[in-house]
Amino acid sequence: MAGDFDTDTETGVEPIEHEGTSVLSTAECRRLLRAAHSGRVAWTAPDGPQVLPVSTLYRNGNIVFRTSPHGPLSALRHRTYVAFEIDSIDRAEAWSVVVRGVATEIHAQYDLIELWEDEGLVPWAGGKRPLFIEIQPQTISGRRYRRPAD
Repeated sequence: MAGDFDTDTETGVEPIEHEGTSVLSTAECRRLLRAAHSGRVAWTAPDGPQVLPVSTLYRNGNIVFRTSPHGPLSALRHRTYVAFEIDSIDRAEAWSVVVRGVATEIHAQYDLIELWEDEGLVPWAGGKRPLFIEIQPQTISGRRYRRPAD
């Protein structure tokens, strides 16, 4: 289960504040994670860094996605440190939420039954995607950037 995080100090580095830049609260980060249906997961694979898009569900404070048991994301079925990112960019502002945590395969039958019945977790990629991976956050941080007035 995800704990409470202080987005200002979780990394041990003071955030650089500029006009138009603000740190998102943990509550706001979680609200954005609940509303997101996709993001990017990053990890260190044997051949180097990997970043892939995934369709997601924010469930019980964790990020869940489905994948193929034979694709590159299947490596995350074994305890793996990952980063997960969602963002939005438009003409006036941008925001980004980054979760760092541990990915593992979901094995509990009651969780799997509930996830199979949830119509909100449908992968974009075709083919069979029966492997459910869950990211348990260790840190959650976010930033909002507003374009300076002309």
